[in-house]
Amino acid sequence: MNNLRVITFGTFDVFHVGHLRILQRAKELGSHLIVGVSSDQLNFSKKARFPVYSQDERIEIIKNLRCVDEIFLEESLELKAEYIQQYHADILVMGDDWEGKFDHLQQLCRIMYLPRTPAISTTAIIEKIRD
Repeated sequence: MNNLRVITFGTFDVFHVGHLRILQRAKELGSHLIVGVSSDQLNFSKKARFPVYSQDERIEIIKNLRCVDEIFLEESLELKAEYIQQYHADILVMGDDWEGKFDHLQQLCRIMYLPRTPAISTTAIIEKIRD
C-alpha cells in the first residue's frame, strides 16, 4: 500500500451508494482518506437550500465509514488550496461533474476526477420522495 494522502469534499446529504462508491474508490488511491463535509451554510450558499440532514448528522455518517480515516467541516469553496496544504494531501479526488474546476490546484497535488455512479443523485432522490 502506498503512503499517499487523498482528500475529497462533498455535502453527502441523503447518503446513497454513489457517495459510498466514490469514497471507496478515493481510498483505493492511497493509504489515508480525508473527507471535507460541506457545512450547512456552505451548502445553502451553493444551492439556496439547507441539506436534509444537518452537518453534524452528515459528519457522523461519513466518520463511521471504514474507508474514511479523517474528516473535517468544509466552510468555504475558496479554501480548497488551504485544506489541501493543511491536511498534506497528495491527491484531490472529485466527481467528474467537477471536471476541470480544480485543475488550478495541480501545483499543490495530483487532481483526479472520478466518474459518478450513473443515474444516482441526491437531488433526484429528493425529487422522487417529494413526488
